[in-house]
Amino acid sequence: MSLSGALSNALSGLTANARSASIVSSNISNALTPGYARRALETSSSAMGGVQIDGITRFVNPVILSDRRLSDAETGRGQELQSFAKRMELMVGGTTESGSLSGRMSALENALITAASNPSSTQRLDTVSRAADDLAKTFNSLSEGIQTARQDADRAIGFQVESLNQNLAQIETLNIRIKKAELLGRDASSLMDERQKAIDVVAKAVPVRSIQRDDGQIALFTMAGQALVDGPAVKIEYSSTTIIMPHMTQASGLLSGLKIDGKALDTSEKGPLSGGTLGAQFQIRDQEAVAFQAQLDGIARDVIERLGAGGADSTIAVGAKGIYLDEGFPFTAADEIGISGRINLNPAVSVNGGETWRLRDGLYAATTGEVGDASLLNTIYQTLNTAKLPTSANLAPTARSVSGLVSEWASGVGAFRVRSDSQLSYAQAQNVALSELELAEGVDSDQELQFLMLLEQSYQANAKVMTTVDQMLQSILNI
Repeated sequence: MSLSGALSNALSGLTANARSASIVSSNISNALTPGYARRALETSSSAMGGVQIDGITRFVNPVILSDRRLSDAETGRGQELQSFAKRMELMVGGTTESGSLSGRMSALENALITAASNPSSTQRLDTVSRAADDLAKTFNSLSEGIQTARQDADRAIGFQVESLNQNLAQIETLNIRIKKAELLGRDASSLMDERQKAIDVVAKAVPVRSIQRDDGQIALFTMAGQALVDGPAVKIEYSSTTIIMPHMTQASGLLSGLKIDGKALDTSEKGPLSGGTLGAQFQIRDQEAVAFQAQLDGIARDVIERLGAGGADSTIAVGAKGIYLDEGFPFTAADEIGISGRINLNPAVSVNGGETWRLRDGLYAATTGEVGDASLLNTIYQTLNTAKLPTSANLAPTARSVSGLVSEWASGVGAFRVRSDSQLSYAQAQNVALSELELAEGVDSDQELQFLMLLEQSYQANAKVMTTVDQMLQSILNI
């Protein structure tokens, strides 16, 4: 080998060493950076001698990455549903809590029993009136809480759609930049890291799969086959609603759904964008909260009808106002939707301007009756505690008392929370396992440091060759 050949080989080796050292340093410093994939310099022997740099390889296990993204979506969905379930359970309260619906119902029943033991006591009749008013207000509060949860879900959908559009546009832009870098022979690893992070954000909201295209580009599809990025990114359309009322649904056209390029999408659990946090918010807004509201309305209707015409008080004529009203008017079955948010105590028996003796003698009694007559108070109590079939189609066709209906509704909320906890625990366990597998495929700092030591030895060897060649050239020049 000539001296010039040896010098050329050593220089190419030093160049490769420098590039490798830079890559190893980058690997170590970004070992914990989300979306960062380990790199390695690819080299080969040059036909002219020395080391040839072939490029930089970015190590990613596509199978594990895809599975982890699907797990991210499932975990995100579980977290959203569990958060809603815990919120509902906290709002409903325990059966022993005085402020819960069960507690208010018990307070009314106890007040009726106490008043019946001494019906001449105005104070005890006032207590019945207050307990009845508290029950109505608790219905109102629960209904408002459910609609607030729907509004929060609607707002969250808007934020997620905005984030999706931004990240899909970023993926499209990065695809273009990666293609240019590949065509120019430049390293596109950093751009691919950024793209991977953007895809991870999308994948948590909507389960996706990526397909490799030419020149380092990728196409992004939902698991149902809806294209999100395949060349140009799609634009997802959505309109948030400021105030949501119980009667407002997507089916009625009063709440927004999703559109892509003007085409409406199915937002149910079987829709193309379901399975992640976005689908969970639609499930909360359009299914879970709506079902809880409908059941609560059914219970409120049952209370109104038991204490209205044909119920305990024979002085109440058909079509006349009962003890409970629909925002001041007699309730009609056609107006069941949202009744729990509108139910109120008849002012005629309110402690504020009404006459509570009418609870003892009859709502439409012309004058006060026998002050010692507790028959109506006992009948009201019995009417509330009699097991009968509910008239609402939103309640199970099983004979129950009002307290039974309330307990069953509260139990349903609790069961939903337990179910969501179980589903989330499973999803999180799977997610942790897949994340660990992905990390195992990532940067191993110990291995990188060992490789750095080998590079140091290689650098010393190449430097020694250059020193030796220099000494030999100096010897020749000194002849």
